Amino acid sequence: MSGMNQNARMGSVLRIERTSIYDGQGLRTVLFLKGCPLKCRWCSTPESQRPTPQKGYVRDLCVGCGRCVRACPQAALSMSEDGLKVLTDSSKCQNCFVCVAKCLQNAHKKYGSLQSVQEVVREIAKDEIFFFHSGGGVTISGGEPLNQPDFVAEVLQECRGLGIHTALETSFYAPYESIAKVLPWLNVLYVDLKHLDKELHKQWVGQDNSLILENIHKADQVNEPLEIIVRIPLVPGANDSDVNLSATAKFCKSLQKLQEIELLPYHRLGLETYKNLDLNYLLQELAPPSQAWISERADFLALQNPGVPIRVGG
Repeated sequence: MSGMNQNARMGSVLRIERTSIYDGQGLRTVLFLKGCPLKCRWCSTPESQRPTPQKGYVRDLCVGCGRCVRACPQAALSMSEDGLKVLTDSSKCQNCFVCVAKCLQNAHKKYGSLQSVQEVVREIAKDEIFFFHSGGGVTISGGEPLNQPDFVAEVLQECRGLGIHTALETSFYAPYESIAKVLPWLNVLYVDLKHLDKELHKQWVGQDNSLILENIHKADQVNEPLEIIVRIPLVPGANDSDVNLSATAKFCKSLQKLQEIELLPYHRLGLETYKNLDLNYLLQELAPPSQAWISERADFLALQNPGVPIRVGG
């Protein structure tokens, strides 16, 4: 592979998923990276938020054998009084993952690993035959992949060298210097627009949107033949109002490279992972929207920006 050297760059990888039909054209191999500077209340991948590998615990799989407790080198684990679950003392746990290796029931889980550019590209390249026949390729997602811009740029460069179509899914909340490193190696850029109101964006996501909007405008001006697809994670009561969708459509009208707007309806697929990580999910009472509601919102958005394709994603 071109560009490789003995001092291999490492990245914090969450997982690699194959044959996705929701992350770009054709069949995609999706590289999920760890680490994100935002705190979206509806985040469906809480295991991607921390930048380093972390441990989870699936209580329903635990049989209370105590094997992990006896093996822990830091004595960070203990059994609950009823003997039905394992307790972790976070002040002692050093994420050595010995418990993961020792657990025969897979009750202890490891989310993420450090991998080199070579390792990742080798895995992606295994799917070249599917890319060829479906018009697919690789999509890098997160977390926020721009937290690791040098790693991402090298992976993308290597994939492009192999003739693999490339895409990036991002919040664009990153220094533009980081963005500039990856743009030359991208075919398609998927950018989330979570809310156009600065204060409401901060309320729901943890940061205002000034940097994101500025970065989108800059990326829209680059000379590379880049396609931009704006994604709206459509969350009832958060960003689904006429006012916000109209403002989003107005912003999108200014983008020369815009190919389409994609709505990503709110779902609750990450709830089990919150439980495994002992984290609170902040939108417990919010139900997924109906198909009729999604269609109505898509139709409304289409009226605000005639000529721009509106697609409902998975």
